[in-house]
Amino acid sequence: MEQKIVVIGAGAAGLMAAGQAARRGRSVLMIDKNDRPARKVMITGKGRCNVTNDCDNETFLKNIRSNPRFLYSAIAGFSTADTMEFFENLGVRLKTERGNRVFPVSDRAADIVDALSAFAKGAGARYQKGRVEKILSGAEGVEAVVLADGETIACTDVIVATGGESYPGTGSTGDGYRLARMLGHEVTRIRPSLIPIETEDSFCKEMQGLSLRNVTLTVTKGKKKIFSELGEMLFTHFGVSGPLVLSASSHMDDEIIGEYVLHIDLKPGLSPEQLDARLLRDFEKYKNKDFLNALGDLLPRKMIPVMVRRSGIEGTSKVHQITRQQRRNFVERVKDFTIIPKAFRPINEAIVTAGGVSVKQVDPKTMESKLCRGLYFAGEVLDLDAYTGGFNLQIAFSTGFAAGTHV
Repeated sequence: MEQKIVVIGAGAAGLMAAGQAARRGRSVLMIDKNDRPARKVMITGKGRCNVTNDCDNETFLKNIRSNPRFLYSAIAGFSTADTMEFFENLGVRLKTERGNRVFPVSDRAADIVDALSAFAKGAGARYQKGRVEKILSGAEGVEAVVLADGETIACTDVIVATGGESYPGTGSTGDGYRLARMLGHEVTRIRPSLIPIETEDSFCKEMQGLSLRNVTLTVTKGKKKIFSELGEMLFTHFGVSGPLVLSASSHMDDEIIGEYVLHIDLKPGLSPEQLDARLLRDFEKYKNKDFLNALGDLLPRKMIPVMVRRSGIEGTSKVHQITRQQRRNFVERVKDFTIIPKAFRPINEAIVTAGGVSVKQVDPKTMESKLCRGLYFAGEVLDLDAYTGGFNLQIAFSTGFAAGTHV
C-alpha cells in the first residue's frame, strides 16, 4: 500500500504538519470540514493574528499552563525564532509589539493563513473537504480513515490536528477527542481557557463598553493570590473581558469559580498616600462642586456613579464636607475595586480549550501515540494550553512541525 498520510484538520498545526511531511516527499492528504483551511487562525488576535512571541525557549515554557515539560523537545525543534523566520521566508513581514507579541506588519491574519496554505499545498499536500468519522487500526497500527459520507481512505499514518471545542463555527467541535477515545486514549477534562467572565454584579452592565488601561487585576482565592498583572480590561453587558481577564481565567477553575474574587487597582502607579494627596488637590480644584461632579479628572465618566455608590458617600455632598475617613475609604475602593465572578462564558467563546488528549500517551519527541503505531497528535487537541501572547499558536506550530517531521 502507498505510504499515505492523512492529516485531520487544516488549522495552524495541521497545515504545518502537512507541509512538513509533504516536503519530505510523503503523500499527504488534508481533510477538513471547511471549504478553506485555517478558519480559526483568521479570527485570532481580533483578525490581526498574534502569530508567536519573540522570546527564548525558557520564557516560552514558563508561559505554558498545562504540561510544559512535554514541550521541551518540540520547542527545541521549532522555536519561536524558527516560526518568525518561517513566515518571513514565506514573504510575510512581521513586527513585535508590547509583551513581545508578534504580528504581521499588515495586521491581516489572512496573510498568515495564505502563507501556511501556500506552504502546505506548495509542498504537495492535497486538500479535501470532509468529516472523519473514525480511524481504522489493526495489529500493525493505522490502516484507514472513514468519512461521514462512507468513503474509506487507506493510509499508513494519521495526524489528528482537529483543534479543541472553542469557536465551533470554525470547525473546532471536539472531533479529535472522540477519535482519540475510540482508539483507547484518555482525554482529560475539557474546559474553557482564556475566556471572558460573567459576574454577580449588575454594575458591569452599567459600565459596558468601558475599557480600562494600565490597571492591575489580581485574583484571590481565600487568602491566596493566584494571579496579578498590569494591563487592559473591558466591562461588558455580562461581566468583564479583555486581555487581563482572559489571562486571569486561565489560572481559575470553572468548577469553583465562586471561590475567587477579582480585585482591580485602578491607580497602580500611586500609593494610597499619593492617591489621597491627588484627591485632595482635585477637591481643592472643585471645592464648590458636589462629590459626584468632582471626580472627572480621576475616573472614567461611566465609572463615577458606581464608585460613588460603593463609597457610601452621598453624591450630592459638597467636597469640603467629606471627612478624612470618608476620603480614605474612597481611596481604598479605588485601589481595590472588587468583583465577584459567577461563571465563565460558554466554551464556544473561549480562545483556547484546556484539557485534551493525555500527553502521557504521546511521545513528546515525535507526537506519535504510544498506543497505536502511525497515529500522531498536534495542536490544541492535546492537553496543552498557554497564556495569551502568541504562545498557543506556537504550540500548534511546534507540535505540528514535530509530527510532520517524524511521521
